[in-house]
Amino acid sequence: MVLPRVQWGGMPDIVSPIDGQTAFQYERLGLEDARSRVEAAAVAQTSWRSTPISDRIALCRRMLHAYEAREDEYALQITRMMGKPLAHALGEFRGPMRERTGHLCEIAEEALADQTPEEKHGLTRFVRRDPVGVVFDIAAWNYPLIIAINVIVPAVLAGNAVVIKHAHQTALVAEQLAQAFADAGAPSGLVCAMPVDHAVAASLMSERLFGYVSFTGSVRGGHEVYRAVAANDFIGCGLELGGKDGALVLPDCELASTVENLVDAAFFNAGQSCCGIERIYVHADIHDRFVEAYVTLARNYVVGNPLEETTTMGPMVRADAVAHVRGQVGQATSNGAQLIVGDADFEVPDASSCYLAPQVLTDVDHSMALMTEETFGPAIGIMKVGSEDEGVALMNDSHYGLTGSVWTQDDARAMALAERIQAGTVFQNRCDYLDPGLAWTGVKDSGHGTSLSRLGFLSVTRPKSYHLRRAT
Repeated sequence: MVLPRVQWGGMPDIVSPIDGQTAFQYERLGLEDARSRVEAAAVAQTSWRSTPISDRIALCRRMLHAYEAREDEYALQITRMMGKPLAHALGEFRGPMRERTGHLCEIAEEALADQTPEEKHGLTRFVRRDPVGVVFDIAAWNYPLIIAINVIVPAVLAGNAVVIKHAHQTALVAEQLAQAFADAGAPSGLVCAMPVDHAVAASLMSERLFGYVSFTGSVRGGHEVYRAVAANDFIGCGLELGGKDGALVLPDCELASTVENLVDAAFFNAGQSCCGIERIYVHADIHDRFVEAYVTLARNYVVGNPLEETTTMGPMVRADAVAHVRGQVGQATSNGAQLIVGDADFEVPDASSCYLAPQVLTDVDHSMALMTEETFGPAIGIMKVGSEDEGVALMNDSHYGLTGSVWTQDDARAMALAERIQAGTVFQNRCDYLDPGLAWTGVKDSGHGTSLSRLGFLSVTRPKSYHLRRAT
């Protein structure tokens, strides 16, 4: 087994899951240097908050052009760091990063406009959204661009500075984004990388240096961040944590498109997607046909080196992540589940211990961790249900609640079921997508707080009321 070689100080190694070799190194900051970087961000923010909103919007748009100028170089870095196919790394910028940044720029002026109540004689009254100051963005590795952009762009548009602590595995992405803002003409220190270990990050969060902290990662990590923030402060904290997103497939679904979408949602990015589908409940009337079609499509994946054009699934991020998935699959099969798609159906590379083929299981139930605990890898359980009520009950039988999806051609039925599903987002006939016009949020252990949409600006601003008795 190839284990990551991480040096906790100096120049840590980023070990590529492609071949188990060191791909990059980067300089990790100590506490004093990290504090200095936050102080520089605070200085930049004092003038940035007074910059006209039109100039802030223009900066974020120029940032996209600056990133585009180096997109091939940056995408190659991402692929080598975390293993997604090169086309997918390019697509992360060309698709959702562009879409989300563009939408947030379009709505920023209206979302941040003063709110004025009814007029009262002799008084000027309004509520203004003030920037919180310096935002600390602790971003995950699986979609290293768009997870960070969800926080950085609204924060900058609202008049804040941002320091970015990326996950170790994709630490260079923080530098990429900081460089893109710098190339776009951002003031020095406005958006900067914060390459620190967990201990330094915790110290910074406990020292009243930030106006808001955003964290994307595990439930355990979310608790640690929440404790660190609460130690000496009452600032806002956004947490996007785990998920166990389910899909309910009803007899009147459009079978071909349903299968195609749910195969992609389970295995895209090697199953390492925050809102990927991890469990599927199929009505008994359509179960066998659904499974047959699902197996056919799942076997079409090409597992291999993500730098090769023919590869449609690269390695998982680390060997221990593979072991976690295999553990869930093994526990399920030991308890009666049937593995109907697995390693034997593919040519799986042995260049490192991080490669894992799609795993499809039937005859599953909620006694199995595969159906109740986060998998975050290319394994899916398909469970037969006798009714939509049973399906909804199983969807809600989870301590997670990020997204859920309903697959039916009956719009009224879909709406009624969506109202009963406990999740931050409910889809009909689609899944695994973040619409920048809608709030991105979760319930239960899937997190706390909101990003994207107009509501996403609330996290990186605070309301300030002005109640002025006019002199004349």
